[in-house]
Amino acid sequence: MTLTEYLLHWQNLIFLAFVLITGIQVFYYLFFFSRLAFHFTKPKQVSQTHPVSVIICARDEAANITKNLPGVLIQQYPTTHEVIVVNDNSFDDGKYVLEEYQKTYKQLQIVELTQEAKLIPGKKFPLSIGIKTAKHEIVLLTDADCVPASEFWIQKMQDGFRDETEIVLGYGALHKKKGLFNKIVRWETFHTALQYFSYAKAGLTYMGVGRNLSYKKGVFFRHKGFSSHNNVPGGDDDLFINKAATKRNTAIVIDKEAFTLSEPARGWQHWKKQKKRHYTTSKYYKPIHKFLLGLYAFSHFLFYPLFILSLLFCGWKETLIVFGIRLILQGIVIFNAAQKLDEKDLFPIYWLLDIWMFFYYIIFSTALFKKPAKSWK
Repeated sequence: MTLTEYLLHWQNLIFLAFVLITGIQVFYYLFFFSRLAFHFTKPKQVSQTHPVSVIICARDEAANITKNLPGVLIQQYPTTHEVIVVNDNSFDDGKYVLEEYQKTYKQLQIVELTQEAKLIPGKKFPLSIGIKTAKHEIVLLTDADCVPASEFWIQKMQDGFRDETEIVLGYGALHKKKGLFNKIVRWETFHTALQYFSYAKAGLTYMGVGRNLSYKKGVFFRHKGFSSHNNVPGGDDDLFINKAATKRNTAIVIDKEAFTLSEPARGWQHWKKQKKRHYTTSKYYKPIHKFLLGLYAFSHFLFYPLFILSLLFCGWKETLIVFGIRLILQGIVIFNAAQKLDEKDLFPIYWLLDIWMFFYYIIFSTALFKKPAKSWK
């Protein structure tokens, strides 16, 4: 083989690899992510409201309780509901703040935990206590640092339950603030939601977020709560949903009035710590979910390096055509999905944020191999 033939051979391999990786990316956008982008909620034939128990676990959250709990307590919901706050071994003034709120809001129930659960790290024990305490079949979960986006949050989330529905996934958005960092953090939240909502629509639900999640007590007890992964500090939301969700028992609610809002990370180090803690649970997902998520991340990671190599060493016209096909299809899906999740301001720079994901994968890939921290705070 001459030098010219050798170089041509490698040029062809690079271009074919670029086409293959682009094809995988296009497949995910057309087969999975378009499901959220073009999601349409069918109106219910018969509308029914169910009693709901809202559950919030808090540890040293006096400031967040003062700030956010009123948004939960003033919900406009026509049927019986209760708000349970599990105050988990707190050392701050959260207990007294809750007692003051209870004087005004009779639907508020307080559960005080004063002993740590042995061999059950993280949030699972207080959340299990909250679910067992709940009077109603439907439980709606959020965090102390979250506030409902509207006073109809409970109404909209419970409206996702149909005859076969046992799990409803909601969107836990972040507050919009000025600056590129806020957009980067919200892009990651949006990008994650794009995946878990779309997979749920495809009958492959793999996670939900505890900031906005609802399910029936029946499915919780049928799967023996968190017993299969009690040793893992995290996963009270994603690992439970990964185990309990089926093709038929899960629904999504993306009505803007059903969102919750929370403060974004305070800085890079805080955000890195948050994300690394979250990613330590993905190794426990079902094999099919790990394969699909891994293939998407792998193809996403390789896309831009192969694009640059193909642009430099292969036909630039052909390379730009392949790149353009993905860019256009991606743009259509991102535009519509961003409209659905009220993240419209991210669309103008989606291409830049997509490039950032290459570095994101490098930064957070090590979290997959690290042992999770024991504390849930």
